Amino acid sequence: MNHARSNHRAALGGGNYPYHATFAPLSFSTTSAAANQMSADEKFNSIKPEIPARRLTVVFWVVMSLYACARLVNNFDWFSSKKFEPQCPQSAVLTPKKNWEVWEVLNTQISTLDFQESAVNWLAGAVRVPTESFDDMGDVGVDPRWDAFKPFHEYLFSAFPLVHATLNLTKINTYGLHYEWKGSDASLKPLLLAAHQDVVPVEPSTVKQWKYPPYSGFFDGKRIWGRGSSDDKNGLIGILSAIETLLAAQFRPTRTVVLAFGFDEEASGLQGAGTLAPHLENVYGENGIGMIVDEGSEFEEQFGTVIATPGIAEKGYLDVLVEVTSPGGHSSIPPAHTSIGVLSALLVHFEQQPPKVEISRHEPMFDTLQCLAEHGKSVPPKLRDTIKNSIASSKALDALQAFIRSDASLSSLVSTTQAIDMINGGVKSNALPERAWALVNHRISVLSSVAELKARDADLLVPLAEKFNLTYTAFGKLISEEGATGKGALNLSTTYAGLEPAPITPTGNDAGPYQLLSGTIKSTFNAHRSLDNPDAIIVAPSMMSGNTDTCSYWRLSKHIFRYNHHNTDSAGPDELMSNIHTVNEFADVDAFMEMILFFVTLILNADESASL
Repeated sequence: MNHARSNHRAALGGGNYPYHATFAPLSFSTTSAAANQMSADEKFNSIKPEIPARRLTVVFWVVMSLYACARLVNNFDWFSSKKFEPQCPQSAVLTPKKNWEVWEVLNTQISTLDFQESAVNWLAGAVRVPTESFDDMGDVGVDPRWDAFKPFHEYLFSAFPLVHATLNLTKINTYGLHYEWKGSDASLKPLLLAAHQDVVPVEPSTVKQWKYPPYSGFFDGKRIWGRGSSDDKNGLIGILSAIETLLAAQFRPTRTVVLAFGFDEEASGLQGAGTLAPHLENVYGENGIGMIVDEGSEFEEQFGTVIATPGIAEKGYLDVLVEVTSPGGHSSIPPAHTSIGVLSALLVHFEQQPPKVEISRHEPMFDTLQCLAEHGKSVPPKLRDTIKNSIASSKALDALQAFIRSDASLSSLVSTTQAIDMINGGVKSNALPERAWALVNHRISVLSSVAELKARDADLLVPLAEKFNLTYTAFGKLISEEGATGKGALNLSTTYAGLEPAPITPTGNDAGPYQLLSGTIKSTFNAHRSLDNPDAIIVAPSMMSGNTDTCSYWRLSKHIFRYNHHNTDSAGPDELMSNIHTVNEFADVDAFMEMILFFVTLILNADESASL
């Protein structure tokens, strides 16, 4: 998964809250009130002496109370009918009706030890085939490292015979996989399930730190260990396992099911999903897919309540290359600042001026917080009041801003971020460096844009370009004065055009795909635990801080979800997210069984849905 994951529980679980909504009754001095009352009585009696003084007193206090209320509303902005309305309504538990018998049989089957053994073998076998993708890989057919995917395709063919005997398979750019399970009703928009075949490379120096070899697929009775076991081969194998099991149960879909498996998601996705997307659009048309579900968020217990957080948006992406050039020479006669010294000052300025953290009422994380405030059983009262009052109160929203800014994880989900990830300069200890550069990685807020971020970065460095007398060009535009000559040059550029923030998926009561997904999440959670409780798990729309392969699929559907029903709590308190992208990655077998049930339930629910 090519993104930094968040832990809402850690982000919101403690600390001091900077705001607590309180309502204090208005009070007046007895002396002042009496004086005002007498003055008003005398004034009104002089105009209409027939009106009793007591009635005038009542009128006066009514007027004063209305005035005070008006001032209160104006100052605090707390009164709104929306404040008292549910901000996170929940869908009903959704179980298949037409396909009830199939679902009930498979629900029982997936809980057996025999099925668990098959599922473990499926995933472990996939982990044993290394499919690493690297940032510097050349084109398919040119770079031999892509050949690692050939044995993986052979494995899939042998592991899932019913899938490959029934579904139509088209390979795009050699290693992109497009499966189509044709439904009987061509008028229904297909369901698209996505995953990626590639994994993050294992750093050779860390191999000895692994509890079991990184490509062993070792099963210890509880966990399957190895690179890709939790990102994202569990998702890919979970989907194929669900379909293989449905086929064995003689299920035939009414709605077409499409599978799209890219092969370089961990390295930008341009050759995998980037080439699959135009092919899929050519087959199904723009907005021709009913809903898309890819890897992404998960569910976990937060504030005493289990909450699932499907991602309905993704942040944008931009790498900015900051390059300083200056005359070279012998280091024995150095200038006041070498190109490396100047670059260092620029980078320090970047870190001292981070993008401002501002949450809006019109972004997914605001909705996530509202769901936590409404359904979290043990949310601290002060925090709950702050979140709820922020719906209508500007002051409460400011207080919520302050709380978010105090937490690095929450801040990273709300704001545009910057991280200086690469730096290079100089070739010899006694030679002045003629060029030094650094790469600043940005993840762009859902309420911002690539253009806005470029303008911000360009303006940020103007004072330093002037201070160091640099000719300054930013993103192809000369910033310094025309004809100006400096002691060096500063240039900002991008490695590629950048990625805009994703469109936000609709989540209202009339958004059929979101309600379908929410109901499926609830149904799966209950069924796996033999529960009958619509509130056993709460669904809250959320977002991704990074990017998945869905960034290539925006034209296929307006209903895109990043969620694969991953039970985060199965990792344990000291093993956040199953050690994704680091040593000792693993998948909990019980969580994997539940993931398979989720895909089975989703396919069956979508098959009989009239809302896609």
